[in-house]
Amino acid sequence: MRIQLLYFDGCPSWQVADARLREALTALGRSTPVKRVLVTTADEAESWRFHGSPSILVDGVDPFAEPDAPVGLSCRLYRSPAGVDGSPTVEQLIEVLARD
Repeated sequence: MRIQLLYFDGCPSWQVADARLREALTALGRSTPVKRVLVTTADEAESWRFHGSPSILVDGVDPFAEPDAPVGLSCRLYRSPAGVDGSPTVEQLIEVLARD
């Protein structure tokens, strides 16, 4: 499994996503490395199909992307059972990571 955390410096939520991702991996007993990818330009955002910061790719796929989600340098919001958040919850991440 290959995991990438895409972000840009102007977004404060990527650090929360990073911590939650590591917590989810620990809960699953996995030591999979997470590669952080800093996205700095609109061209890079387009190349990565970057739907905002933070974005998590699992084997090159964004499991949280909506089909019509815009691509670009923006902060991203996620739907969670508690409402809208700047990062997927640990439980949502566990669900996605356990599929593989």
